Amino acid sequence: MNELNRRSYDAIASQWDDVRLKFSQKESWLFDNFVAALSAGSEVLDLGCGTGRPFAEALLAREFQVTGVDQSNAMLSFARSRFAKGTWICTSIEEFQSERRFSGVVCWDSLFHIPRERHPLLLCKIRDLLLPQGKLLLTCGGSEHPAFQDRMLGETFFYDSFPPERLKSELQKLGFEILTAEFLNIPTDGNDKGRIAILSEVSSRNQ
Repeated sequence: MNELNRRSYDAIASQWDDVRLKFSQKESWLFDNFVAALSAGSEVLDLGCGTGRPFAEALLAREFQVTGVDQSNAMLSFARSRFAKGTWICTSIEEFQSERRFSGVVCWDSLFHIPRERHPLLLCKIRDLLLPQGKLLLTCGGSEHPAFQDRMLGETFFYDSFPPERLKSELQKLGFEILTAEFLNIPTDGNDKGRIAILSEVSSRNQ
């Protein structure tokens, strides 16, 4: 599934760069809440950073140190050309390793491209990459729909997610406190399987 999604994102990188420019109103509100408690100049990890817009761009504009990770070299080429102050690493989320620990992690529209049985281990890895009381901002699917493939900008992508309550439970078992959980897309009877954003914090008691 990683290879399917990598090829598809490589194929649409230029189109994606044209359309994914700014935060939606809800994204802007969630982003502001995410950065509000971060110390000035602290390090933030963006897992599935794509072209660097809008998250890495907004973080760099506020003078945070940003490490962006994406498995699509074509997407990263835009980030590297525009945002020289960022650190850009081409690898999958599963394969990414770092000795550094971060004040915040963004995993926006990335986790749902990975089979759900891998999510608990990935969330554990993310927790271990965070400092005590570090913040995690992520999105995932908003329903219990089984894994599926769908088309975006003419290419096929794989999607899979735990339902929201299971995802929140997995986070809490790992020592995250859920600060905010907001539906970005409500599941429908049609093509929209739903999408939820969760802002959470690592409890210092679990470090």
